[in-house]
Amino acid sequence: MIQLSPSHRGFCLLAAILLCLPWVLPNSFYYDVAIRIAINAVVAIGLNLLIGYTGQISLGHAGFFGLGAYASAILTSRYGWPSILALVAAAALVAMVAFLMARPVLRLKGHYLAMATLGLGMIIMIVLTNEAAFTGGPDGMAVPAFTWLGWEISGERDWYAVSAIALLFMVWTALNLIHAPAGRALQAIHGSEFAATAVGVDVTAMKIRVFVLSAVVASVMGSFSAHYMGFITPGIAGFLHSIELVTMVVLGGMASVFGAVIGAVVLTLLPQLLSALDGWETVAFGAVLMLCMIFLPKGVVPTLRARLRRSAS
Repeated sequence: MIQLSPSHRGFCLLAAILLCLPWVLPNSFYYDVAIRIAINAVVAIGLNLLIGYTGQISLGHAGFFGLGAYASAILTSRYGWPSILALVAAAALVAMVAFLMARPVLRLKGHYLAMATLGLGMIIMIVLTNEAAFTGGPDGMAVPAFTWLGWEISGERDWYAVSAIALLFMVWTALNLIHAPAGRALQAIHGSEFAATAVGVDVTAMKIRVFVLSAVVASVMGSFSAHYMGFITPGIAGFLHSIELVTMVVLGGMASVFGAVIGAVVLTLLPQLLSALDGWETVAFGAVLMLCMIFLPKGVVPTLRARLRRSAS
């Protein structure tokens, strides 16, 4: 009998949920929420590799998300590039920016690193806002539909399929990465950079690689999001979006792939569930987050996993 590891069981459960959801989602609104959850979850998983597994904080990842979105939008709408080629070019641009910034930025630690990444994100947002000739400025710009091999992705069902496949691929990739030697090196860096160096880990190279990887993931999902929404504004690259992404990682559980997914589910669903409170939704939202951090201090998934293990023993 084949014994599946907890990670493989979690992956199979997620795949089953994603496969069954279209049978129970009643209308386009719920499809929209599910698509947004999947997009946020993919970005959160990439960010968790940087924050949760490597211990490097970033408060500017929405900048990479926005840069990928605008690069795809500009190349497809103003220059007539094919959507997939524009997405790849946007990812390459973001990878170059992240690589150039990673070496000086990742030398910093703690709140200095947080401030540096925050500044990077703010610079990207300011550029997107001010370059109105290309980006439309604060008013934003329209984005054409995503096409691939003559097939136009349109409608909630098509985009749900794309986002679900992207989420499963990202979960599978992240699980394989963290159990590979490279993943163990990232966790060693989080534990102690001096100890990691002593056992032969190239700390600087590994931090740069994971930073670029997480930025590229954000860029790709930014491109998908732009084509899905059909219209974007510089707000998608803003500070509040970066904080939202970091909160997903922390709330769900750092150094937990499925924690990032749960964090994305909670933070994407909560505003919808609390919208009936008529002006008090922000207060209730903050209260829920505070209670989660008080009673689930290590994040939802790691805390619940630890409690289940204690009860089982």
